[in-house]
Amino acid sequence: MQRPGAVVRSSISAPAAANAVPGLVVRCRDIAKTFGAGDAAIAALRGADLDLHPGEMLLLAGPSGGGKTTLLSIIGAMLERDGGECAVAGEDPQEMRPAERARFRGRRIGFVFQSFRLLAALSAVENVAVPMLIGGEPRVDAFARARRLLRAVGLENRAAARPHELSGGQQQRVAIARALARDPQLIICDEPTSNLDHQTGAEMIALLRQAGSGAGRAILIATHDSRVLTLGDRVAWMEDGRIVRVTSPAAPELPQ
Repeated sequence: MQRPGAVVRSSISAPAAANAVPGLVVRCRDIAKTFGAGDAAIAALRGADLDLHPGEMLLLAGPSGGGKTTLLSIIGAMLERDGGECAVAGEDPQEMRPAERARFRGRRIGFVFQSFRLLAALSAVENVAVPMLIGGEPRVDAFARARRLLRAVGLENRAAARPHELSGGQQQRVAIARALARDPQLIICDEPTSNLDHQTGAEMIALLRQAGSGAGRAILIATHDSRVLTLGDRVAWMEDGRIVRVTSPAAPELPQ
């Protein structure tokens, strides 16, 4: 496992972000985002700061509407910020052209969503292979890796099953395997346990932690599930568009 201090490198040919710091997978400073204008304007982020180290699992917690999903979307190169700086894997996706940003997102970031977002017409192994096929990997190689990833999440015998034939926990396992398909440096999870019972949710977090043990990989999870707050390395609490405190997992206190 890479530890803080190791240089995170990218094969994307964009210039390094001006605020990039060696040893950090994510470095955000003073991130601002407003939706709407005039009297209808809503400030979703009001100067959010966040650091994420290689090998770290950080849980992003706080009340609904506090800015968690907006911050995830900016870090995940799905939404542009209005102000501040954000380096992901040493680069600023907002400085890239749209096509470059899409390639960067597909290669460097894996996503696990609350609703799983599996393709209903495809089998489990096909769902996992899709990101690799889109990325141009040969079909034989993509399916071989997809099967290995399903084996790693305990679904080797369900490779041919379609999403409707899988339980919620099994679908989430497929989603985790898919997020790992292109060996990303960052995995972003938006409420990955909210549709699962406590035991299955804890198993999902354990699988994500195992995935995060890969060299240089970090995991960022937004959650309302207080049952999993002791399972990460740190808990960053968001309120009114800012990270107001960071706690240890042993005692994840509510922000004051």
